[in-house]
Amino acid sequence: MSNQGYVDKRCSSCFAGARRKQIRESQPSTDLSLNSLFRKLSSAMGKKALLFLAPGAEEMEAVISVDVLRRAGLEVTVAGLCEASEPIKCSRGVLIKPDINVSEAKGPYDILLLPGGLGGSQSLSKSKEVGDLLKQQQNEGRWISAICAAPTALKAHGIGLGKKITSYPAMKDQLTDSYDYKEDNVVIDGNLITSRGPGTAFDFALAIVQALEGKEKAQEVAKGMLLNA
Repeated sequence: MSNQGYVDKRCSSCFAGARRKQIRESQPSTDLSLNSLFRKLSSAMGKKALLFLAPGAEEMEAVISVDVLRRAGLEVTVAGLCEASEPIKCSRGVLIKPDINVSEAKGPYDILLLPGGLGGSQSLSKSKEVGDLLKQQQNEGRWISAICAAPTALKAHGIGLGKKITSYPAMKDQLTDSYDYKEDNVVIDGNLITSRGPGTAFDFALAIVQALEGKEKAQEVAKGMLLNA
């Protein structure tokens, strides 16, 4: 009988098994592939910021911060200390509708922002949800920022004690016993950024952009708004 066209099944089986092993060894593990995919997706999504908004907040500081960070490509969520469906009345009567209620905020966030305004800052100081998120953020070494009267809320929740900070001038006496108080427009100490008031809101927001996205991005955003950074 002719052997032409005959294939030994044993050899075929051995060859197929060896080939499958070769393919498996040449491919990354499922875990590594999933981890790589997760990192790529996280990078593509960009950095996330959460801004707390309470009745009596300083609207300039809140809106300018949200606007500048979004121009820089950050995903900004406004968390209200009220029902998410209800607009919050700010210090000058401007109504702002939050994206979510503060109880719905789920991190991690790259940065937390506390706008000022006396009434708003008092509410932030009393909020357990705000305090819990701030403490978690601090424990994880992530960025925290506050402007105007809002550094008093940091003190109320025991955040950044002993660090260099600034605030609205009228708040200075409430802060000097717990912080190294400065009078610069923006003060950065570790992962804490503070600023003085409505007139320094652009400087504050651009400092956050620089901290998270680099000086070049901050300059790009400032140029688009006809500001110098």
